[in-house]
Amino acid sequence: MAAGTYTNPILYADYSDPDVIRVGRDYYLVASSFHFSPGLPVLHSRDLVHWSIIGHVLPRLPFAPQYDMPGPHTLTDRISKPIGGTRYAGGVWAPSLRFHKGLFYAYWPTPDEGIFMATARNPAGPWSNPVTVIAGAGYEDPCPFWDDDGRAWLIHGKVGAGPLILHRMTDDGTRVLDDGVVVAKDPERLPVLEGPKLYKRNGYYYIFAPIGGVGTGPQAVGRARIITGPYEWRDVLKPGSTAVQGPHQGGYVETPDGKGWFIHFNSTGAFGRIDYLEPVRWVADWPAMGDAEPGATWGQPVATHAMPAPAVAARLQDSDEFSGPKLGLQWSFNHNPDDKGWSLSERPGFLRLRAGRSEHLVTARNTLTQVLQGPRSTIVARFDVSRMADGQRAGLAMFGVGPSWIGVVREAGKTRVTLASKGEETAAVELSRPTIDLRASVGPDQKARYAYSLDGGRTFAPFGGAIPLAPFSWWKGARPALFTFNKQAAQGHVDIDWVHVAAERIN
Repeated sequence: MAAGTYTNPILYADYSDPDVIRVGRDYYLVASSFHFSPGLPVLHSRDLVHWSIIGHVLPRLPFAPQYDMPGPHTLTDRISKPIGGTRYAGGVWAPSLRFHKGLFYAYWPTPDEGIFMATARNPAGPWSNPVTVIAGAGYEDPCPFWDDDGRAWLIHGKVGAGPLILHRMTDDGTRVLDDGVVVAKDPERLPVLEGPKLYKRNGYYYIFAPIGGVGTGPQAVGRARIITGPYEWRDVLKPGSTAVQGPHQGGYVETPDGKGWFIHFNSTGAFGRIDYLEPVRWVADWPAMGDAEPGATWGQPVATHAMPAPAVAARLQDSDEFSGPKLGLQWSFNHNPDDKGWSLSERPGFLRLRAGRSEHLVTARNTLTQVLQGPRSTIVARFDVSRMADGQRAGLAMFGVGPSWIGVVREAGKTRVTLASKGEETAAVELSRPTIDLRASVGPDQKARYAYSLDGGRTFAPFGGAIPLAPFSWWKGARPALFTFNKQAAQGHVDIDWVHVAAERIN
């Protein structure tokens, strides 16, 4: 990468459905987090290219009992118990972020419960408790807008991708005042319409919204002189001849000198929906994004481009020594955790995970995950397994649909190194020492390769072949995860000394 330039993607990590704003010289980004807790991450940058996590809007997901993974339960129980089971693929869908009169406003939908909002003076938190703006199932992708006269509006989609509906809101943005009006509905011209973001520029109202579906759809923009329409639509960012075949949903932002930029995602299999940055030119009050010919009103994604601003070092957090009083901001549990089942204080310098009763990894509570970073990552974790109980499993997983993992299984008083894929376990050597280092490596082929070390990390023994990762898991990419569960009873624990992540970085 040449000095003063960046290379796409800017975030080779699953920060899907991004929205971005600028306050002063600081940029903030939010993304969908679905069932993971804490939820709705907030990222910060000074140059739109290099980002770090500064907090989460939601410490927990309070929307339904399923986010607590009531248990013990099996996969069969998920179907038979209406308040039990899990809420994979639910939770925080595409959010939006705005700054108005000294407050940060975050809006998000949960497809089963409604549209919610919260506010904060500091985007790192704390955030207010969620407020229900619209209750009920079937809503998606809300975005607030405060007009020049101070009146507040809310635009959103419906699950199933369309139509787009606009409501008046109370000035504080806490509730809608009407049933809303349809401002965009055209299945032929605007198929699979979703993810609206509402802006105003030079007297025009603009709706930025992706069409055509997550995998291959372009970005469209509607323009009107009146906020309720009618809107004239154009495609402004198309796949073109690039490998980015779904330059999809995102947010628009301007630098202090007025230059336009658009951050969007592209669906990338097991790495999830990763983020790209496109320059935006305005031609006759229409945005032309990416690599656009002079005079053209649309472009295709750029591979490299001049930086929006001088580079300011920042990076996504990943490795953790577990030496502090709180988990690092990179971590999220697979659902709301049972706080009695994990601790950073019972053995200082270690993360303790207690095993709950579960038949399967995906129904086990307190599985601790972080975003997988591409195009290559190697994750190593050191486990103390000396306090495991019969029936217990523990280890390092690539978490998602049909997960795989390397770890330790204790059965009939024996503790063995074990590899698992889609629930099928293969045992190897019996452990005679309390600690083991577990390693998972993922490359551009989106396959996991596992290994273990019994000599303190000096040498690693590969275990099994390359295991393909699920291309998409409940709307998310695969995630490195630390876990334990027990098939017999809720007993036993493991202590994790550290996790070290080596991720290849493009910028």
